[in-house]
Amino acid sequence: MTATHKALEQVDSNINDSLERLFAFLRIPSISTQAAHAQACCAAADWLVKELHALGFEASSRETPGHPIVVGHRAGPQGAPHVLFYGHYDVQPVDPLDLWQTPPFEPCLMDGADGAQEIRARGAADDKGQVMTFLEACRALIDANGALPVGVTMVIEGEEESGGTNLLPFLKANAAELKADVALICDTGMLDAKTPAITTMLRGMVGEEVIVTAADRDLHSGMFGNAAHNPIQVLCDILSDLRDGATGRVTLAGFYDGVPELPDDVRTLWRDIGPSDEAGLGSVGLRWPAGEVGYTALEQTWCRPSCEINGISGGYEESGFKTVLPAKASAKVSFRLVGTQEPETIRAAFREHVRLRLPKDCSVEFIAHGGSPASVVPSDMPQLEKALEALSEEWNTQAAVIGCGGSIPVVGEVKEALGLDTLLIGFGLDDDRIHSPNEKYSLTSFHKGTRSWVRVLTALAR
Repeated sequence: MTATHKALEQVDSNINDSLERLFAFLRIPSISTQAAHAQACCAAADWLVKELHALGFEASSRETPGHPIVVGHRAGPQGAPHVLFYGHYDVQPVDPLDLWQTPPFEPCLMDGADGAQEIRARGAADDKGQVMTFLEACRALIDANGALPVGVTMVIEGEEESGGTNLLPFLKANAAELKADVALICDTGMLDAKTPAITTMLRGMVGEEVIVTAADRDLHSGMFGNAAHNPIQVLCDILSDLRDGATGRVTLAGFYDGVPELPDDVRTLWRDIGPSDEAGLGSVGLRWPAGEVGYTALEQTWCRPSCEINGISGGYEESGFKTVLPAKASAKVSFRLVGTQEPETIRAAFREHVRLRLPKDCSVEFIAHGGSPASVVPSDMPQLEKALEALSEEWNTQAAVIGCGGSIPVVGEVKEALGLDTLLIGFGLDDDRIHSPNEKYSLTSFHKGTRSWVRVLTALAR
């Protein structure tokens, strides 16, 4: 029996123990954005250090200006590659609590809508369950064979859900210690419940808040309507100009500089493996794609840049009615970036767009809310093919190469600070309800995800 199959048998025979450890991790209410749970974040970090010590890792909880970062090291065989694994132990707030069918920090196994069992708890899929697939794979390899096939360094942070501002400085300050051949990140998902995937395209993001002010106080709309500028109307006019109504294209100057066209072979592949527009949008009660004309809904989220208005406010917003002309109005706008679009260039173009359309007697204020470039895994990356083969073998189907409409800033930060390309391998599903009540993680995702990492780590050693 090979070392790989010994470890796979170890995963299967110890699945109940693995679940007990995951449940213990999930019981810790490590909500990073709420000060009341700061001690719980420290407890989660300490729990991970203890688990890593039990696996023979040299591990410690490192202080930062925010929540601690856990670092663990275990050497591999002489001459073997070394991997850097990233995850996060912090979780989102649980509000609204009354929508949870079970208490969010009392994990349990439940039957899902399709009859398959799922792990229910806050953090089950994002990201504690995913982190534990990797830890349990390391445990199985060590228990079965006495060693890991590659050297492993783990960096598990506690602020991913609250901005992650301390991670990049930490990576830069500890670059020599964190040296590796490739990074592994598990904060992603599969194509569907039976098809594993490696995400090779991530969109970047720019977040902006814009505040328009006119009069020095709220005004009576009967006495000043028409005669005075209404900041809500001004802002709506400006925002409506962000897209061309006929083509759906974003109108910012230079917005599409650095945006590559999708190769025909990739477009054909995605249309073969992905859902139709009707099927993809049907899951949220929609049918027809918006945005850029000529692109499918999948293409628009995986490989095209976007501009979205995430919130707008001003004037009287309580129940009832009040005939007020507000002094201020504000909006929150985000841009998802692809290719080589530069975040600060897009930010500057948006601000210029607003200023050029601002009427006399109005002023504007901008608040930046982060920015990160897009990330693309090189198609000729040698570790990519090895990982795809390992995943395909475990799931008995061809693993897919997919894009992701979201942004994972740590991918760019790992590249910037450590010079590493990243394999994004995760086992989440679209219906895992991350960030929402009743978050869950498929038991199959946890079990076969653990087995998958055994195969991937073994493959990367070759």
